[in-house]
Amino acid sequence: MAELRQSDYEELLGFRTALRRFLRWSEAEARAAGLTPAQHQLLLAVRGHHDPAGPTIGELSEYLVLRHHSVVELIDRAVAAGLARRERDGADNRVVRLRLTSDGKRAIEDLTVLHLEEIRRLAPALRELSDGR
Repeated sequence: MAELRQSDYEELLGFRTALRRFLRWSEAEARAAGLTPAQHQLLLAVRGHHDPAGPTIGELSEYLVLRHHSVVELIDRAVAAGLARRERDGADNRVVRLRLTSDGKRAIEDLTVLHLEEIRRLAPALRELSDGR
């Protein structure tokens, strides 16, 4: 095992602090947009999914690192809020996929613009941390 230096601990602390600040900022932005942080993550998982038919509940569980029943509850609340809708898979009627409504699409687009701007603002500091300067 390599010998750890004081600077290794300082860099790790700086990186974790930057991540936590970004996540706190992200949570505040979600709330300001009228969403919970979990709803924001759900909308991002649906919109960022590679299949235009939408993700399955199992795929959403993987993206969100949550158990199946927790994702179902989150989906129930998103559907009730008018942010998403369930659809049966065209090829397998047993499979349920999640799609965004126009309100859900608008909400995730607005938040994504803000988040990309913030990431671009933070990029130099994150690069500095990852380069070990």
